[in-house]
Amino acid sequence: MTSASILKASRWLSKANLRPTRQRLALAEALIGDGHHRHVTAESLFENVQHLGNKVSLATVYNTLRVFCDSGLMQEVTVDGSKSYFDTNTHDHPHFYWEDEGKLTDAPADQLKIKELPLAPEGAEISSVDVIIRLRKKST
Repeated sequence: MTSASILKASRWLSKANLRPTRQRLALAEALIGDGHHRHVTAESLFENVQHLGNKVSLATVYNTLRVFCDSGLMQEVTVDGSKSYFDTNTHDHPHFYWEDEGKLTDAPADQLKIKELPLAPEGAEISSVDVIIRLRKKST
């Protein structure tokens, strides 16, 4: 990667007051170094970082993604209650889940219209609404 992408990763970590350790910098650079948002699994990020020549364990990737989420740098998107994706775009927005590929992408938020939500049960409040639109290839 470039010094510009390392600087971008360092600034991203500092926004959340996270110490820029070697592992955090390597993961942050892979996630946001080129300025584009990413949807990753821990496994796909691990493979990407290994491919770039960085030595980081899968356990460290999981732990660091949790730290990034807890600090507000990323959000976790759970599909099927078992598969987690991590999104660098922390603004509320809908997602497409491509079942055939096991891939998560952003869906156009401007095309989504939610007219009304059910009332929350007494003693509860709605904290967020997650919209995941499942897609598969059409049968011919």
